Order: sequence, then C-alpha cells, then structure tokens
Amino acid sequence: MKLSLMTLGDVVADPVTGSTATAAERHRAIVEAAAVADEAGFEGVHIGEHHGLEYTTSSPPVILAAIGERTSRLRLSTAVTLAANLDPIRVAEDYATVDALSGGRCEVVVGRGNFFVSTYTLFGQRLEDSHELFAQNVELLARLWAGKEVSWPGSRHRAPISEFVLQPVPVGPMPLWVGGGASESSTDLAARLGLDLMLPSAFGNPQMFKPVVEAYREKFASYGHPREPRVGACWHVNVATTSQAARERWEPRYRAYFELMNTVIPRVNPDPPPFVTKPFDFEFLTTRGPAIVGSAAEVAERLNAWSEVLTSDTNLIYIDMGGQPADEYRDMVELIGSEVIPQLT
Repeated sequence: MKLSLMTLGDVVADPVTGSTATAAERHRAIVEAAAVADEAGFEGVHIGEHHGLEYTTSSPPVILAAIGERTSRLRLSTAVTLAANLDPIRVAEDYATVDALSGGRCEVVVGRGNFFVSTYTLFGQRLEDSHELFAQNVELLARLWAGKEVSWPGSRHRAPISEFVLQPVPVGPMPLWVGGGASESSTDLAARLGLDLMLPSAFGNPQMFKPVVEAYREKFASYGHPREPRVGACWHVNVATTSQAARERWEPRYRAYFELMNTVIPRVNPDPPPFVTKPFDFEFLTTRGPAIVGSAAEVAERLNAWSEVLTSDTNLIYIDMGGQPADEYRDMVELIGSEVIPQLT
C-alpha cells in the first residue's frame, strides 16, 4: 500500500486554543509537513482546490512547486484539480511546469466538482454542463500531456485548438487520475480513457464505494487496456501514542470540521446527499465511517482493512483539519512514518 498526505486547506478556529491560522501560516504548515513526509517515507502529497469557500488552497500548482523545492522523492498531486471549471491548456501548462521543476514527480487527480455548485456560478458556468465540460477537458488534458501537436475542432464551450504543442512538456508520461465515486459517468470516463480512479473523501460508510470499484475494474478490463488500474481512497486520520489520547485530542477538532461542512454545504449545494446532512456522530464516523483514529497499531490495522475492502493500493490521509496546530500536524506525520507505514501491507 502507498500512503500519501492530503489536505483541503480548511480554515477553522481551533476549538481547543481558540486561535485561527492565517492563510500564510496555513500554507507554510502544509509545505513544512510535506517536507517531513518526504523524509518519513510517504508516497506523495495531494492538495485540494476550492474557490470562494472556507478553504485556503485555491492554487495547488503553486503550493506543489514550493513543496517540490523542499523535497526529493515525494509525488506531487492534487485532491482534486477542478477540470470542468478550468481551461485545459492552462491546467496542462501549470502541472507540466511542476513536473519539469520537480524532475517528473507530478501527477494530477481531476474532479468534476459538481458537489460545489457555487464554483460553477463563480466561473460563469452552468452545472447542467458539468458532465460535458469534464469529459471534454479530461480528454484534452490527456492529449496535451502526451507532448504531441494537438488540433481539436472546438465545442460550444471552447474555441478550437489548431496545431498546438504544449510548453513545457512533462518529463515523462503524466499520471492522471479521475476523482469520482458518486457519479457513474466519471467512473465510466476513467475506465474508457484508461485512467486511475480516486474515490472521494465522504462522511458516509466507505462500503458504499465497493460496488463502484468493482464496476470500474470490470469496465477498465473490458476496454483492453494493457495494465491494471490503480484505485485510491481518502481517509480522515488522527494518530497518537495511545488510542485514548488520539480520540480525546481529535474529537473537538473533527467536530469543528464537521460543523464547517454543515455551514458550507447549504450554501454550495441545494440538494446534498443524505450522509452529509446527518448529525455529528463521532462513534459512527470512527468505527464505520471514513475516520481512522487511535494508536499507530490501530491506524495501521484499519487502513489495511479498508484497503482490502476497497482494493485501494493508494490511500490518502487528511490529518490537518479542524484547526489542527502545525506542530501537532508535523508530529503526526513523523509518527505515521516511523510506526504506521512499516505496518501497512
């Protein structure tokens, strides 16, 4: 199993200390933790992208470039790149530049982002066009990153492209993931194009994604791609020397993050799925939900168990949520590197 850091850059007052990190402090903490993760044996780091919300990471390629300069082996990725909202040439150029600067360590997870309806409004787009925009832009990204001349006839959403060659080109083949699990069209697109699948970070029971993965793997094989697909999953994690210490430290911060979601969701989505509107239930979330909390041995055991259920060979862990202080964030990364990663199968 490959284990990577993930952050969405949520901005929440720490319910324990009452302090709120500035944007500069939040960004710096992410870069510093990634530098520790590089030394600790993590596979990669994935940066989320949001616009106009209580998340501060709106420009993942800039953050990844900074991380690339502080690290030597860490894979530099996203969680997710909003491919339906952004121009594909601009996206291709930005991440190919990260790849060139880092010596070929960049890979991208693209997502449709339709859960956040307000983003489409902000960018002057219609949500009902999201499927078409996403499929069009992802296919263009795959062609652009191949490093060959691209001509494309255009669509009602974008002007034609004539004899365009990307600069810079990626160092090598740019790995491309599709973030999805709630929409059949996204998993179908990933299977058809031969792209890997990254399951979303959600507050429901992760078992709900098992049939999604099974269908994706079956469709991927039916297209005759010459390799096995990769499947990734996302988890909310807090680890300490003892289970009691981890649970006591994390419960107020995980609650704060959950309450942020309950504040944001009604503003950005008029019809959210039921699992995101239920009351906060720490026991459910940490036993049958996406939250993994406890000692190093407990965290490793649950990661191994969920990885087997979902056949996920890559797992992303989100630990800097709910006002988590930067020093505790770095300490957890070190602890996971020394005591959790060696126990993963």
